[in-house]
Amino acid sequence: MKAGESRILIVEDDADINHIIATRLAREGYACTQAYSGTEARLLLHAGATGEAPEPFPFDLVVCDLMLPGLTGEELTVLVRERTADVPIIVISARTATADKIDLLELGADDYLTKPFDLDELTARVAVQLRHRRGAAQTGAGGTGGTGHELRFRSWTLDPDARTFSAAGASVELTRTEFNIVEMLMSHPKRVFSKRELFEGAWGEAYAADDSTVTVHVSNIRAKLKASGTSDYIKTVWGMGFKLAE
Repeated sequence: MKAGESRILIVEDDADINHIIATRLAREGYACTQAYSGTEARLLLHAGATGEAPEPFPFDLVVCDLMLPGLTGEELTVLVRERTADVPIIVISARTATADKIDLLELGADDYLTKPFDLDELTARVAVQLRHRRGAAQTGAGGTGGTGHELRFRSWTLDPDARTFSAAGASVELTRTEFNIVEMLMSHPKRVFSKRELFEGAWGEAYAADDSTVTVHVSNIRAKLKASGTSDYIKTVWGMGFKLAE
């Protein structure tokens, strides 16, 4: 997926900021669609849907503010995640509290930038997220990114090529980042991974976040595993990081 083939939805009610983001990303070769409210974004997300069968998700990445008229950024994040688990969501917001960032990550956002933000940084993060998505798509289509075999740990089964994961025989839907974390852990079940290692492996970029980012994603994974009774497979090694519990 080249930049020119990547479709980005920008949801920002400040027209000046929306225009600046769209202009910069368009200059990088991305196809940008602009929305100025959560309600408008919802209509764009459902454009072309007939209700008879699931429609392909119309965008490859979503950039959205939180404080939007009609539908909040939090509600929009949930709406996107109900449709797809693998389309990256980058949130931009004037809220700087760590709790706000954690809440958004728990809802399914992939990245969070606080205003005022640097356009170069936003552009770089867009590229990273799309590169991850492209790698996952190539792996799922039989590309060279996978290992060519399933990974198994106790009652977990993970297929790197198909990008599927099951626990105790039941399919578990993980976001792209969550899948990457589980794949790292299962690839080396006896190894203790630091939060830095998990971040750099799952995100594919240098560690530049507080510890809560990785912790929240691990917490989300555990929550999704509760129904299978396997949430305790991921063990916290205090002062070090995480590993699988044998």
